[in-house]
Amino acid sequence: VTNLIEKGKYDCYVYTRTKRENLASILELGAKWCESPAEVAEQVDVLIMIVGFPKDVEQVVRNEENGVFAGFKKGNCKQPILIDCTTSSPALAKELYEEGQKCNVDVLDAPVSGGDVGAKKGTLTIMVGGNKDTFDKVKPILETMGASINYHGPAGSGQHCKMSNQIFIASGMIGLCEGLLYAYKAGLNLENVIKTCGSGAAGSWSLNNYGPRILKRDFEPGFYVEHFIKDLDLAIQSATQMGLYSMPGLTTARTLYQFLATHQGEKKGTQALIQA
Repeated sequence: VTNLIEKGKYDCYVYTRTKRENLASILELGAKWCESPAEVAEQVDVLIMIVGFPKDVEQVVRNEENGVFAGFKKGNCKQPILIDCTTSSPALAKELYEEGQKCNVDVLDAPVSGGDVGAKKGTLTIMVGGNKDTFDKVKPILETMGASINYHGPAGSGQHCKMSNQIFIASGMIGLCEGLLYAYKAGLNLENVIKTCGSGAAGSWSLNNYGPRILKRDFEPGFYVEHFIKDLDLAIQSATQMGLYSMPGLTTARTLYQFLATHQGEKKGTQALIQA
């Protein structure tokens, strides 16, 4: 929201299910507080949302009294746009798009990647599905939030791309942890290993950003373990629906992260996999 206000010069109306005090910094910048998703929807032409789970998406959007669709119906915009940045079900994204079409709301599924660092810096990767003309209209808005904004096709396509992204990360995090453990046992300087390998073929965002956090025993969440497990479950479900029954890297990562979660790791960041 800070980037939308400072970089984009947009008027912003905000709501969060957590306490209003958490938004003090952006309210000071001029964002206007609303009491419900519906109240936000009444005020805006474009509504951007991100919540935790698919059930949360359904509640925030479909609630007949306080939901986004209900608010849009009361507002003055004739063709409002909903951009859902939650990592959610591709099937649900298609449903919401179709429901939106019935009430003159254009819905884009636009999950993001880049964690807390990308959100603060405005360098998120944003993967978009839905109507191409709608995407073109809102791309300048998304460019205040992200550095890589790509359109992937009709409704649900953004979510499918995010599933691919999470599958890439899942096996990559296993490799990151195993590589650091090997280097540690070999008696190497781990900071030097990250510096060296991070600039070569093994280099990745996770190695260069999470590697140093692991060395500092910093397991504060940029992305919660419990939310990553949700994403892996969505990926497994979607893969199965497409006939992909054998995804050994994905399922192994799911098992390891579930082990971590059951040992009080669900609120830690995904880099805490080193503790599994």
